[in-house]
Amino acid sequence: MSNAAKSILAHGIYLLGLAVVLLTIPNVPLKIVGLPETNEVWIRVVGFLSLVLGYYYVQEARRDETEFFRSTILPRVLAIVFFIIFVVLGFAPINLLILIAVDPVFILWTYFALRSSQTTNIKLAREST
Repeated sequence: MSNAAKSILAHGIYLLGLAVVLLTIPNVPLKIVGLPETNEVWIRVVGFLSLVLGYYYVQEARRDETEFFRSTILPRVLAIVFFIIFVVLGFAPINLLILIAVDPVFILWTYFALRSSQTTNIKLAREST
């Protein structure tokens, strides 16, 4: 498994863990991030979507699908940007950023792993000619 695949696998496992929490005890993370508790279904819908995304991440990591890894970087960066915008505009408390606290680490890990493998592939191609 490539280093990029390991980064995607780690992020997928994080998403699966988040999904389990949101599906079973959703008010715990809501309280931690400063959002009001709810008995409405929307939070469990978010949990299910996290489960689906986590599944995709784990499966694509197992397949070492480099194009998938590359395609995840922009949306993951945008998630951070949007969460920051939500806080700045007063839509959510600053604690919301706890939910994306590990994302920069995963994003950078994926980015640099892809960059490193691309450099390695270029070197191998030059050596074979």
